Amino acid sequence: MESTSAAPAVSSSGVPRVFSVIRALGAVQAEGGRVTQIARSVGLTQATTHRLLQSLMAEGMVEQDERSKLYRLSIDFFALAASAGNPGDLRSICRPVLLRLCASLGDSIFLLARSGFDAVCLDRSEGPFPIRSFTGDIGGRIALGVGQGALAILAFLPEAEREEVIRFNLPRVREYGVYDEVYLRTEIERVRQAGFAGRNTGLLEGMAGVAVPILDREGRAVAALSVGTIADRLNADRMPTVVELLKREAATIGPKINPFDATLRRPAQSLAGSPAGQKIPLPEAPGPG
Repeated sequence: MESTSAAPAVSSSGVPRVFSVIRALGAVQAEGGRVTQIARSVGLTQATTHRLLQSLMAEGMVEQDERSKLYRLSIDFFALAASAGNPGDLRSICRPVLLRLCASLGDSIFLLARSGFDAVCLDRSEGPFPIRSFTGDIGGRIALGVGQGALAILAFLPEAEREEVIRFNLPRVREYGVYDEVYLRTEIERVRQAGFAGRNTGLLEGMAGVAVPILDREGRAVAALSVGTIADRLNADRMPTVVELLKREAATIGPKINPFDATLRRPAQSLAGSPAGQKIPLPEAPGPG
């Protein structure tokens, strides 16, 4: 026997209307929306909009505040989106990119992801030249602002987040001996204007690197692609070519990022079997990662 629901059923012809209501709710998710507001937004009558909202509530996709009577998409809706998400996590999406860049440039390529006040090395593809990086092997981490990759991420965070990270990390980056607040802020502004971090800090003679941020759909930096090589291979003539390749690949990654990707929330934990938590000793902590 078919079960019956207290909420009105929605026919297949009503599916476009259902999704128009969902999209309208998404646009007012922060404050919530009234039936009249949603109806006006989607061009339906209040009665029809109310029926659709009740059907979505019956399925657990919409909730209504008892006091304000405002409708919002429910936690179950976002949980469903998270479980579907993108079939590939950030590391899986970027692996072919790292291999392609490594083959094209002949240098080591790093994928770094933000983890709170740090950047974590999610993956790397080794080039033929022996180099060292701030993050070391996969799973290593460094304070945001130290090294090209971590600096590229920091520079393209929303302003409020960026200021919080600077306040917290300033004592940490000072440990490297060449950083102060003026220098760090100058470098951040330089990266924001250029769109990449590619300045040799001189922490290790003979090493150089360049990095570009990977931005999600909201333009927020969640990761970075970084090239590490010997200084002679990253001269003024070659730098524009390297930067262009990095930017081109980063631009293809951004739209593929799943905002619910657990790798972005817990990058170190996503590296099962990797040497997580490594940090290069301060005296020789140099290089591009």
